[in-house]
Amino acid sequence: MSISSFFKKLRKHKALLLMLTPGVLYLLLNNYLPMFGIVIAFKNMNYSKGIWGSEWAGLKNFEFLFSTQDAYIITRNTILYNFSFIVINLVLAVALAVLLNEIRIRFLARAYQSLILLPYLFSAVIVSYLVYAFLSADYGFMNKKILPMLGLDTVNWYNEPKVWPYILTIVNTWKGVGYGSVVYLAAIVGLDKDYYEAAYIDGANRWKQFTRITIPLITPIIIIMTLLQVGRIFNSDFGLFYQVTMNSGTILRTTNVIDTYVYRALMKLGDIGMSSAAGLFQAVVGFVLVLTVNYIVRKISKENALF
Repeated sequence: MSISSFFKKLRKHKALLLMLTPGVLYLLLNNYLPMFGIVIAFKNMNYSKGIWGSEWAGLKNFEFLFSTQDAYIITRNTILYNFSFIVINLVLAVALAVLLNEIRIRFLARAYQSLILLPYLFSAVIVSYLVYAFLSADYGFMNKKILPMLGLDTVNWYNEPKVWPYILTIVNTWKGVGYGSVVYLAAIVGLDKDYYEAAYIDGANRWKQFTRITIPLITPIIIIMTLLQVGRIFNSDFGLFYQVTMNSGTILRTTNVIDTYVYRALMKLGDIGMSSAAGLFQAVVGFVLVLTVNYIVRKISKENALF
C-alpha cells in the first residue's frame, strides 16, 4: 500500500477516526504512559534524586518477595485462593444465570438480578463492616444469635486462622457471583431459541438442553472471562484480604497474600522500589499465564481461543 492510498483511506474514514481519538488517548494516557514507571522496580529509589537520578538496584527489589521465610506462604495463599475463587464463581455464576433465565416473570428476574449485584457495587470498607457485624466477638450476629441457638460456644473469629479460608471464599462468592451471573445471563438470553425448540421436539429435557446447548454455546464467553481472571491469579483483592480480616495478625498464616504482605512491609520500610517489583512480577506472571492458557485452549479448540 502506497503512502498516498494510505492517507486517502484516512481521509475517507476521518469521522470514524475522530470518534476513536478519545478512546485511544485514554488508553495511551492511562495504560501505556505509566509503563515507564517499570524502571522503579530496578531502582534504589531516592526521592531527592528522582526516578532517573536514583541508583540502580538490579534484581535486589525482587529478592524481597522470594528471600523471606513467608515467600512460600504468601505465594501458596495467593494461588490457592484465586484458583478456588475462579472455579467456584464460574460454576455458581453459570448456575445462577441459568436459574434467572428460567424465571418467567421478568420483573422478578430483574429484581433478583439487582439484588445479587448489590454486593459487587459495595466498597471493600462496607463489605468489611458487614462481615464484622456477623463475626464480632462481642456483638456479632453469629455469637449473639446463631451459635447460642445451636447450643455452641462463642468463637473469637478474628483469632481463628483455620476458619478464614472458608469465610473469605464465602465473602468473595457473595460479592462476585452476581456480576458473573449477569454476564452469562446476557449471553444465554442472546442464544437462538430455535435450538431449544428443536431439542424439545426431539425429547431433550432441561438438563440435556443445558449440557448440550447452553454450555457449548456460551463456552467462548466462559473462556474469555476465565482467561481474564487467570491473568490476575497472582493479584489479590486487597480489600478482601486486608480490610475484611481487620488486619488481624493472629490469622496471617491463612490470610496473608502477596498484596497484603507487600503493603505491610512498605508500611515499615517505605521502599517504593519493592512495591514496584512486586507489581511487575505479578503483571509478567499474569501475562505469561494468559498466553499459556490461551495456547492450550487454541490447541484444543481454535475457534474458542481469545486470540
